[in-house]
Amino acid sequence: MTVWSRVFLALVAGAFMPLAYAPFDLYPLGLLGLAALFYLWSQASPRHAFGFGLLFGLAMFGGGVSWVYISIHEYGYVPVGLSVLLTLLFVTVLSLFPAMCGYVAARSRDVMRRSPHSDAWFIVLLLPALWMLFEWLRGWFLTGFPWLHLGYSYSDAPLVGFAPLLGVYGVSLLAAFSSALLLLALTRRSGEICGVFLLCLVGLWTLGGLLLQLEWTAARGESLRVSLVQGNVPQDMKWLADMRQPTLDHYAALTREHWDSDLVIWPETAIPLFSHQAQSFLAMMTAESALNDTDLLVGLVYQDPESGAYYNSMLGLGVDGGRYDKHHLVPFTEYLPFKSLLMGLVDVLDVPMSDFSAGAADQAPLKLAGQDIGMSICFEDAFGEELIRGLPQASLLVNVSNDAWFAGTIAPDQHLQMARMRALETGRELMRATNTGMTAFIAANGRVRQVAPQYSSAVITQDVQPRSGATPYVRMGNAAALVLALLMIVVAVMLTRRDSR
Repeated sequence: MTVWSRVFLALVAGAFMPLAYAPFDLYPLGLLGLAALFYLWSQASPRHAFGFGLLFGLAMFGGGVSWVYISIHEYGYVPVGLSVLLTLLFVTVLSLFPAMCGYVAARSRDVMRRSPHSDAWFIVLLLPALWMLFEWLRGWFLTGFPWLHLGYSYSDAPLVGFAPLLGVYGVSLLAAFSSALLLLALTRRSGEICGVFLLCLVGLWTLGGLLLQLEWTAARGESLRVSLVQGNVPQDMKWLADMRQPTLDHYAALTREHWDSDLVIWPETAIPLFSHQAQSFLAMMTAESALNDTDLLVGLVYQDPESGAYYNSMLGLGVDGGRYDKHHLVPFTEYLPFKSLLMGLVDVLDVPMSDFSAGAADQAPLKLAGQDIGMSICFEDAFGEELIRGLPQASLLVNVSNDAWFAGTIAPDQHLQMARMRALETGRELMRATNTGMTAFIAANGRVRQVAPQYSSAVITQDVQPRSGATPYVRMGNAAALVLALLMIVVAVMLTRRDSR
């Protein structure tokens, strides 16, 4: 292949990747796309491997997360040209991770090339391990951006059966391993060897399907009836002064039709007021909920009366009450990193209330409707290692969000897909209440039980089953997947040394 044909292949392979995720769910394209990238890396110099990884990433993230332009331009009121520039910068930074992965892989291959079999060990063991490790790095570097981790695209594939054991990173590792097996099966000349790689691939996926049949947690007590409220308040109107009372009246009216539920949940910052400004409204709703023996969970901005710091919070209105403050904040929209250096950016990104304080990392589950509820707000459900902090104590999971920031894009579908992974990893039912969608009930096996129509005012109600116990992922977190990846690297090195003797 010529250099230009390889460049074209890298771009096409990267463009395949967003189609593997929701709402398209064509995960075989992800299998093929990564196999194509591995093929390019297996023959490239470190410099070319970096370039192929960068092109792959630009196509992948350019197609998969360029929806950030909507929040920057439409709701941050940044001019079109600057919005495009910031979006390109964001996509480029994300693309550096597969680029660096390719560079490290090519350098490692040159060291390993000591035997006739070293290329096979490089492809089937080293490349999947490096891919997962660079995903893990992207998941925490500068607070992390775990969007489009490979494992999420397999949420409807048998391979996702490994999620309760290894989490999304483990699924990413095994998905990359599958691409490597497919590549070797397609490129080996010996039909017998090709058959061995295909047999390994089929066996791995069969095992994943069998694991999906297992229940890692057990039902605890009786089910409870829960209603999720989707207010559908447009983002550009949400914080207008003359919209405050109509918004409060709207949520109150939707809730009053469902006082027969045990728990009613509103979305993130459903109340467009500071907590101290909403005291009379909160007192009214608390009284109504007590009268009907229904607990209410509402989103609002809580301001500390002493320090003046404010938090993105969920407030429980019920017998036990309680408050959860968002811990993992979104850079540039909820807080400004490197504030002393980037303070001028605040004048450009005109985002309402973009200086939140972070809640504590070890907050206890909220006590609502007689259950311990594990909470996450918006972006937090993208971090499985953080969600398990409240487990196994929590019997149910709740995520609230306001994806109106990305209205009309594929971001809400991708976000729901990540929430499904959290339910499967933890063996807990998960309830998502959002402003404009996707509001949904998710079963403990990751399947969506019910979803509200997007961009409409709606309330959906289901009986949910609290659960007890802990999956292996809850007990070990990401450690098991990281150890497995490191073990694959060690085995690849050992096999290469053995074959070179």
